[in-house]
Amino acid sequence: MDSLTQIVLGAAVGEAVLGRKVSNKAMLYGAIAGTIPDFDVLASNFTDTVTALAVHRGFTHSMVFSVLFAPIFGWIVSRYESYKSFKGWSWLFFWAFITHPLLDAHTTWGTQLFWPMDARLAFKTIFVIDPLYTLPFLMFLILAMWQRRTSAKRRKYNNLGLVISTGYLALTFLLKWLAYAQFESALKEQNIEYTQLDTRPSPMNTILWSANVETDDAYLLGNYSFFDTQPITFETYPKNHELLGNLIENEKVQRMIHISEDWYTISREDGQLYFNDLRFGLMSLEPNSQNFVFKYKIDVNQLGEVHFTEEAKDTRDGRKMIAELWERVKGN
Repeated sequence: MDSLTQIVLGAAVGEAVLGRKVSNKAMLYGAIAGTIPDFDVLASNFTDTVTALAVHRGFTHSMVFSVLFAPIFGWIVSRYESYKSFKGWSWLFFWAFITHPLLDAHTTWGTQLFWPMDARLAFKTIFVIDPLYTLPFLMFLILAMWQRRTSAKRRKYNNLGLVISTGYLALTFLLKWLAYAQFESALKEQNIEYTQLDTRPSPMNTILWSANVETDDAYLLGNYSFFDTQPITFETYPKNHELLGNLIENEKVQRMIHISEDWYTISREDGQLYFNDLRFGLMSLEPNSQNFVFKYKIDVNQLGEVHFTEEAKDTRDGRKMIAELWERVKGN
């Protein structure tokens, strides 16, 4: 999830653990702890694209990290804060650390919660930015912040934020199931044979859902809003995996395929090969758009080494997409 959401969650968890004892300092340290797992993004400054992608939401988003580092941070803070409980501070950091990847596990990218096992937990029920999750949560946190440390209202407001946000997460599973059923029905009615169906919410809402459908030689992409009145339509994107040629045997290419969970197409533009990660869809709702959210240029140097470079996003495309999403959410 986005940094603001993780800060709010960490602060609320910190308050629940130590708010009665250290007041707003519990929120402060919880907020800091809630952002620490995302420091893994710094890996992109020191390594290649493929390795950085593999590391993202890996070790720092695991139970191992939470168990190992919570006592370390707990001991450090207990040395200089007036509240000296090593156990209390350790619990605060543990719960702030562990709830971070648990929330991220609801997104499309998911987390390696069980690292060092090479498997991502990804429920794909919520987008990385969702105002319906974050804003009510933030409102109750602010209300709690202005109450006295021992006030019953303080705990009540904080608990309400935690309960409502968690309840919304639970609701997203129901919404995903309902959307999945609609895609399944549409595929059956259109006599489309497929091997896999994967669904996820569109940006910043859980009303409009997107689907990736795998067939033998292509992927079908479709959208469904709970306000739709017309049948679901699907756009076809050829896999074009054969364009990789001998590169399919390259170690970095294999790692990218693994990272994308086999949801990828290969495209050729002006003689240049591109790797398109389909898990996150397109930056446009226009028919036959080729503007994938995650698109990587494949280069091979004179030594035969393969390099992936992510294509930069155009902010104008982002603004255009938000406008298109708003219209599409309202139904077809």
